[in-house]
Amino acid sequence: METRIALIGIIVENLDSTDKINEILHSYNSYIVGRMGIPYRSRGVAIISVVVDAPNDVISAMSGKLGRIDGVSSKVQYTKA
Repeated sequence: METRIALIGIIVENLDSTDKINEILHSYNSYIVGRMGIPYRSRGVAIISVVVDAPNDVISAMSGKLGRIDGVSSKVQYTKA
């Protein structure tokens, strides 16, 4: 199946949700190329960027699951190719 490279941007406003986020990311670990988390303590949020190489449906499912967590928003940026 054809894969695409994508960047999933995650904003965490409810820091109690981190266990659920990590659970989802772990379940998709075979598609994850790398990830970076930045705690923005003075604003009480965390920003996570995840680079994936996966089929479109896997990327969409992963982003959708992340976005359904309370206090979490998720957006995807795809490569053109």
